[in-house]
Order: sequence, then structure tokens, then C-alpha cells
Amino acid sequence: MTAHQNGTISSEVSDFLPNCFARSPSWKFWLSLPLSFLFLLAMGANSVLLITIRLEASLHEPLYYLLSLLSLLDIIVCLTVIPKVLAVFWFDLKSISFYACFLQMYIMNCFLSMESCTFMVMAYDRYVAICHPLRYPSIITDQFVAKAAVFILARNGILTVPIPILSSRLHYCRTNVIENCLCANMSVSRLSCDDVTINRLYQFAVGWTLLGSDLILIFLSYTFILRAVLRLKAEGAVAKALSTCGSHFILILFFSTILLVFVLTLVVKKKVSPDVPVLLNILHHVIFSALNPIVYGVRTQEIKQGIQRLLKKVW
Repeated sequence: MTAHQNGTISSEVSDFLPNCFARSPSWKFWLSLPLSFLFLLAMGANSVLLITIRLEASLHEPLYYLLSLLSLLDIIVCLTVIPKVLAVFWFDLKSISFYACFLQMYIMNCFLSMESCTFMVMAYDRYVAICHPLRYPSIITDQFVAKAAVFILARNGILTVPIPILSSRLHYCRTNVIENCLCANMSVSRLSCDDVTINRLYQFAVGWTLLGSDLILIFLSYTFILRAVLRLKAEGAVAKALSTCGSHFILILFFSTILLVFVLTLVVKKKVSPDVPVLLNILHHVIFSALNPIVYGVRTQEIKQGIQRLLKKVW
């Protein structure tokens, strides 16, 4: 490959140059500090949560194993996305190798759908806990969590593999400058000289099949939960039942809201700056990762007590 200063390619591409916020360069300055803070917060909070669940015997339960999986996914996604974005912001280190770009593309697509699938399994956990409390210990077992983890990894790991493969097989002959901070599938594939219809269709089909089916099942779970809760007649039973799934519902609401806003900005892209979807994509990867352990840590008494005991041991 030969990449000239203006980004035009004279032969095969060996690297890409993310061009972050080309239309709003001042955003890089204003975003760099809060983004760095959120990244450190996400890494620290998720690490503390993982260590607490690992060391506290009282937290060795199915729900907390699923929460550990969610935290692990958050850490990997953050490490894949944010350091590269900060390197561009702080040091203007734009170059990312051909294969590293498609690896980032795979992890972003795969782990986003893994997080969605984990939420779906957690929604089922809450459904059983509230609608079938007597059967909960026999249904939601360690074996169930192991099978669910295998399903989450296999379903999303396999179905998202074609996304980077299809993009990497395209012929890139125009430019290697990506109008994005990340190696998003459509941002990269539109640089090629080939027809990208199959790429677009597969991305659309997989995205709506995986995320859409998860959100439908989550909605159904909470519909049954709400119906069961409204039938409770004991004093304080409704509040107690809702509190058991409050943290999970808050995170799902946040997760789906950002995705919805992101999709809407893509749909009405002629009316908003092209930099807005890029900004939302970056923020989705870091804000949610930072929010997840904090919401559970604040709202779940067992986790809060476990963290307090861990901190006492450290100090």
C-alpha cells in the first residue's frame, strides 16, 4: 500500500485513518477530558464489581454471574474503542492497521449484541424470580447460567463474523480516510470501489434480528412481571417486587434509548450533522459501561455491602 498525505491510495490499503469530527474539530478538545474520565470510571467500577463478586461468597449466585459477564463485556468494549479514540484526540495518532480496524469492527458488533443478549437472559431471570418465585432455585441454577453464557457467546460470536469478513474482502481504491472515529462497518465499506449492498443488507438483518428479538423478549418479560406485580395484594409487596428488577430496568431503558436515538439520527441524517451519530456511538460505548456497575452498586444492597467489605480489607 502507498498512502499519500491527502489520503488517496495508489495501491492496496494496509491501514486506515479515522478522521474524527472533521466538521466540528472543537468537539475533540471538549470531549477529551470527560471521555478520559468516563473511560477510567468504567474500567475502575467494572473491575471493582468483578473483584467483589469473585471474592464475596454471598454473591456467588446466577444473577451476579450474569452481571459479571456484562462487566467483562463492558471492559473489553471500552479497551477496544476508547484508547484509540483518545489517541486520536490527544496525539493525533490516526493510523489503524487494516486487520486491527476489522478486529475493532467485529468486537463492536459482536459485543454490543452480546450485551443485549445478556440483558435478555437477565430479564428472564427477573421474570422467574417474580412470577415463579418457588421454582426459581430449580430453574435459575449455575448450570442454567453456564448454558446461557455459551448461548450468548455462540449466537453473537458466529452471526457477527460475516460483518468484518464481507468488509475486509472489498477492494479499497479511493481513500483510506474514514469519516468516523471508529471502524464502523458502513463508514469503512463506503470507501471501497465495490458494491456494498450485501454488506448493508447483512448489517441491517443481523442488527434487527439480534437486537430486535432481544428487546421484544425483554419487553414480554417485563409485561408479565408488571402483570404479576399488580396482582400482589400484600402491603409493600409491589414496591419490593419492583425494586428487585429496578436496576436492570434502568440499564435496559438507557441502553435502548441511546440505540434508538442513534438509529433516528441515521434516519434523519440530512437534518443533523454527520458528527452527531459518531458522537452518540462513542458515548454509547463508554457511558453505558460506566453506568452499569454504578447503578447495580448503588441499588443492590448485597453488592454495596460486598464493596464496603472489600474496601475495608484494602485499607
